[in-house]
Amino acid sequence: MKVIIIGAGVVGYTIARRLSSEAQDVVIIEKDERRIREVAETLDVKIIHGSGSSPKVLMDAGVERSDIVIAVTDSDEVNMIACLIAGSQSRVPKKIARIREPDYASYTQIFEKDCLDLDFNINPEKAAAERILNIIEVQGAVDVADFADGKVKLVGIKLTPTCGVVGQKLKDLKEFHPDHKVIIVAIYRGSETIIPDGSTVFEEGDLVFTVTVPKEIQNLVKLLGRKEKAGNKVMLVGGGDIGFYLAQWLEKKGFSIKVIERNESRALFIADRLKKSIVIKGDGTDQNLLIEENVRDIDTFISVTNDEEANILTALLAKRMGAGRCISLIDKPEYLSMVSTIGIDVGVSPRLASVSGILQFVRRGKILAVTQLMEERVEAIETIAMETSDIVSKPLKGLKFPQGALIGAVVKENGAVVIPEGETLIQPGDKVIIFTLAKTVPKIEKMLLVKPEYF
Repeated sequence: MKVIIIGAGVVGYTIARRLSSEAQDVVIIEKDERRIREVAETLDVKIIHGSGSSPKVLMDAGVERSDIVIAVTDSDEVNMIACLIAGSQSRVPKKIARIREPDYASYTQIFEKDCLDLDFNINPEKAAAERILNIIEVQGAVDVADFADGKVKLVGIKLTPTCGVVGQKLKDLKEFHPDHKVIIVAIYRGSETIIPDGSTVFEEGDLVFTVTVPKEIQNLVKLLGRKEKAGNKVMLVGGGDIGFYLAQWLEKKGFSIKVIERNESRALFIADRLKKSIVIKGDGTDQNLLIEENVRDIDTFISVTNDEEANILTALLAKRMGAGRCISLIDKPEYLSMVSTIGIDVGVSPRLASVSGILQFVRRGKILAVTQLMEERVEAIETIAMETSDIVSKPLKGLKFPQGALIGAVVKENGAVVIPEGETLIQPGDKVIIFTLAKTVPKIEKMLLVKPEYF
């Protein structure tokens, strides 16, 4: 597959690194010479110096022979023009653009077939806000993702010393609670990523990823023995796009919200548009301010400024002062990997949220969604089982499924959710949710493809 990536920033670089590691044909277009040198030192990809909105540069990159164009520069206009040119001068099957400006996002006609004809437009801030909102809604969760239009939930929960499952084997959990529609699909233990089997023993500090149905979530929290106070008091530090998105959504869901924003004009802007939230002009790292606003009584504390270091510091400060679950916006991989060890409950990355959306269009097979977990170590793939693919019409125990991958759920065409067992049969048309280590993705893709003899 030939992929052209326009813009070698955080999102563009992450996609290029992932695809090049899978031996895809990747071309990066970047106009910043310093950034070009940095990419050339770390990635084995073709790099072209220039603007992605230039027809000549796109032709030099081989746009007429490409399978996907992914435009993720910092400029919405450059991204849109690049996709427009790609569509007019060639027959690029798929076009993806990062578009942040709310005015563009609300005018959806420009993305449709008669205009830009985009397959996917990315708004990193909105994607991160949606991820945070999903997490807030599940007590004790550090990560939450929806599959099959919300019929299936992925929930990540960290095991504390008081969790009842610590020291137990996975097979014992199944024996004691056979009626629960729950399957453990991955465990993150320090630097180790585990796709578990029946003999796996739960340990304190494990980040356990489970698949279940929405009505079982409360049972899941009890099953893992996670205890956390429930409540609807939320404090948001940062009134930028992510903070504003979150405040609007949380208001609709009935949460009690305080927003702290340093910039006076921005604070006035969001205060004028929010209906029930309290907006405070101030510095979220100011301990006296947090004391005045009773941070110790806050159930969920969220730091989403544009400064990652400030987000980390603020969340740590709030946690020390007695706040409940603390969520921080963090994009740098080296910071994100430290979250669980330094005391922050949840780290959310706009970069990974964007990458997950893009990978849906890169993966081979009939892919509906892709979600990156555990700093890109595990990939959750939602797909439709195709007739003659290797996963259909035989019991799961008879599949030669690669080590490092498992099936987390099957959704039948009538909407019934099956938490799979050895005798489970996958039929053509079923939605299948697969969890796999990054290194196993090519083998999974091969299993999902329709065989040539079918045609």
